[in-house]
Amino acid sequence: MDKPSKPDWMRPHGAPWQRLSERLVYENNWIRVTEHDALAPTGRPALYGVVGFKSYAMAVLPLHDDGTVILVGQNRFAIAGYSWEIPEGGGRLDVAPLESAKRELAEETGLEASDWREVLTGVQLSNSITDERAFGFLAIGLREAAGGHHKDDTEEIVLARVPFREALDAALAGHLQDVLTVAMLLRAYHMAREGALPGALARAMLG
Repeated sequence: MDKPSKPDWMRPHGAPWQRLSERLVYENNWIRVTEHDALAPTGRPALYGVVGFKSYAMAVLPLHDDGTVILVGQNRFAIAGYSWEIPEGGGRLDVAPLESAKRELAEETGLEASDWREVLTGVQLSNSITDERAFGFLAIGLREAAGGHHKDDTEEIVLARVPFREALDAALAGHLQDVLTVAMLLRAYHMAREGALPGALARAMLG
């Protein structure tokens, strides 16, 4: 299905930012931090730092036929705390997002799916300071993957299979705080309500 055209109010307004110079501050295998002398859209000079990502963010919402979903629990370094979220990871920029999503699902859950729905395409996660983009997929028709789990050697994760509405309610109550998890649960809820998912699955999710 073709995407609808953008409404007129979405046209860009004003002058764009101008990048005058760029300095590399830090780089590793995953990110590149740069500092820029710039001119703001108002014409005022500014000093700007940008975190550039060398991979896409990948998110997969595994939906079982009985309306349950798989959540992953793990300690996250950056927030110095514990997070419950859907299976997520990074996907190389030169690899199709769907292939990265399939790999991530198998690695974290030991599952594979017969039906994949791309529901987030290149969304911007924090566009004031990073260029990171994310892709989100619904994984339907789940079964055990032939290869089983292949977790990263830095990951110590646990899995929970919970009713979709329980996960959605936890997200709306603020107990699930990962933004891709919240967005994917809300997207799946909307699709179930709008008839964009198989009827039996939608009824199991909403029931």
